[in-house]
Amino acid sequence: MKASLVRFKQIYGAPLHRRSRQVCAPLSEELRRQYGRRSVRVRKGDTVRVMRGEYKGVEGKVQRVHVKECRVEIEGLQREKVRGDKVPVLVHASKVMVIALDTSDKLREGVLRRGKGGAT
Repeated sequence: MKASLVRFKQIYGAPLHRRSRQVCAPLSEELRRQYGRRSVRVRKGDTVRVMRGEYKGVEGKVQRVHVKECRVEIEGLQREKVRGDKVPVLVHASKVMVIALDTSDKLREGVLRRGKGGAT
């Protein structure tokens, strides 16, 4: 089988617990220095800035993470449909930058402090 097709199946055919790890976004420079990491898993409550596309520069809190699509809903980011309904815009996780982390979960705080190496 073609290598690109194998990769495609591994990424998009992965179970949700593995797909969850793929919902990552880069950290801002300040957070990189603070935590010694380049990227982090996006979670509800994090504050992000859109870095690419039509909504570039928009900042807001993450309302919901769509693991299957690898996309995030950002508070206040909506578009109007033809009928006039407002629907949330889903932005791919790799196209946002985390500028503030929700550290209310102590387990997450510990994982962030631990750094990329794994051991404390």
